Amino acid sequence: MAVEQSQAGGEQFPGAPVTASITTATAPSNELDDIAAEAALIAATEVVADNLVEYVRGWWRRVRAGDSGVLPVVVALVVIVVAFQAREPKYLSAGNLVDLFDQMVIFALFAMAEVFVLLLGEIDLSVVYNAGIGAGLMAAFVAPPFKFAWWICILIGVATTTLIGLVLGTLITRLRLPSFIVTLAAFLGLEGVMLFMFNKFSVAVGGVILISNHVLVDLVAGNITPGWSWVTMAILVVAFGVYSVVRDVRRKAAGLVTPPLSLTLLKALAVAVAGVVVVAICNVNRGSHAIANRGVPWSIPILLGIFGATTILLSRTRFGRYVYAIGGNAEAARRAGINVAMVRTAAFGLTGLLSGLAGMMYLSWLGSISTDIDPSLMLYAVAAAVIGGTSLFGGRGKALHGVLGGLVIAAVYNGIDLMGLGAAYEDMVVALVLLVSITVDSIARGGQRAR
Repeated sequence: MAVEQSQAGGEQFPGAPVTASITTATAPSNELDDIAAEAALIAATEVVADNLVEYVRGWWRRVRAGDSGVLPVVVALVVIVVAFQAREPKYLSAGNLVDLFDQMVIFALFAMAEVFVLLLGEIDLSVVYNAGIGAGLMAAFVAPPFKFAWWICILIGVATTTLIGLVLGTLITRLRLPSFIVTLAAFLGLEGVMLFMFNKFSVAVGGVILISNHVLVDLVAGNITPGWSWVTMAILVVAFGVYSVVRDVRRKAAGLVTPPLSLTLLKALAVAVAGVVVVAICNVNRGSHAIANRGVPWSIPILLGIFGATTILLSRTRFGRYVYAIGGNAEAARRAGINVAMVRTAAFGLTGLLSGLAGMMYLSWLGSISTDIDPSLMLYAVAAAVIGGTSLFGGRGKALHGVLGGLVIAAVYNGIDLMGLGAAYEDMVVALVLLVSITVDSIARGGQRAR
């Protein structure tokens, strides 16, 4: 008996149907039917399950087969939160949680930037100084003597980081150079460019550029009013629910398989519950009686917007399918007619774009940008993406993994800072979480190959 799965490019596309080719000469047909059904349920649980019970059964089979999804990172997050709350009662206070959310935005954006290249089995070590250059341009051009509009400054900064990413991608793809070496060289070179650039800007004092533009400051420091926080949350939840249901209806009308309606509604309910919890926490007064500080920080809807756009790009477009195909098997993708070099270059450009956005939020969070930017953010970017569930071997990962990994890194970073333990403990804990994540990923891949 032989059971084979048909795969595009050596790896299964997200949501792609799975077919089974079964040799029937060596086993009864009913036994083969059971095996084929189990294989399909493991490979495409969400789209072949007829109801929520079947989905749960299939999900458990996937976990047993080594595909645990985001379960490890959720468990790790719960353990981290419980451990820090037991040591520091203020950890789950509203004020500290909002600070954690703001920190998470930085780590999540850097991690989502890395997801694009990690999906291809590549890496970008230059994201931090690339982001620093973009942030430096934003801060310099919004200040005298230029005094450009804030949105023009953002466009200049993000366009520059995107161009740098495209140049790196071109070197890697056209000259067939290792991404590790090219981006490591860029890491060193862009640090020098940043030092040179800050020496040329008259607004830089002691290698630091302060920002006074209230819009750039309010990207992190500003809040949506409590009332509009609830309204915005309700709009986003309803939009997500309607989009999910309409998508499934259209797929069903087109004769395609769809997930159970109960599962779609359960996801919408989970999003609604998460939204209510976040808004309720953020609407607690984090200031004093004289100066109130309430409402959802602007950084959260900004992150959600970038996350939504990245998710749609990777999961709902031809470009996204090409990225997964190349990450799974580049040679098979090339033989299928995919322009591998162009997709790789574009992925590095998108990494540069998201690096620029991460630099923008980093600038707003600190209220300044300096040549002394923390280079360990690059390591945290890769660590967050991998901790969230993105594979270092390519072909598996989502924007969601960057957000979850960023949340884990922020939870560790915030907790250690709150306890006053210092950077040494922070690095050791993050290293431990990363090693555990890599181990789980390797074991999962080994288990899937064994099957």
